[in-house]
Amino acid sequence: MKALIISADLFEDSELQIPYQYLQESGVSVDIASLEKGTICGKHGWCADTTVTPDEVDPTQYDIVILPGGKAPAVLRKDPKVLQIVQHFFEQRKPIAAICHGPQILISAGLLKGRIVTGYKSIAEELKNAGAIYRDEEVVVDKNLITSRQPSDLKAFMEAIREYLDIKPHKKSNE
Repeated sequence: MKALIISADLFEDSELQIPYQYLQESGVSVDIASLEKGTICGKHGWCADTTVTPDEVDPTQYDIVILPGGKAPAVLRKDPKVLQIVQHFFEQRKPIAAICHGPQILISAGLLKGRIVTGYKSIAEELKNAGAIYRDEEVVVDKNLITSRQPSDLKAFMEAIREYLDIKPHKKSNE
């Protein structure tokens, strides 16, 4: 199984770090795509090395795409290749997981009309204006779309991803 995380500088640290580490620990191969290869850093200082650019991504090679929030989606939603990647996932009914401001990329890709989603409270009106049915819930799963509101929802977000991908739960060392 292979996952793609698309982000850029000023992402919300935990929204990239937790899915990345969880998936790796679960045996999932993870690529981080950004507009340039190198290192991207979050709003709070956690940094990650990018492995591919959107131009290098072959979306047929991935089983899920994850869109962390923070300030990164405001930049990524302007990139035509990023939009093409998420449109491919949508058309192929592959899972798209977006948290916080991540759903803004889905708005720009024109994918939310009639879909039930959540996102950070400051983008609720934008989601509704894009034709989405907004729910103020920690996680919303509508067919292949998995959305969450904010870092405090990460546990529910990761549980929904785990269930969707049928990843066996981690055993903690103290259990």
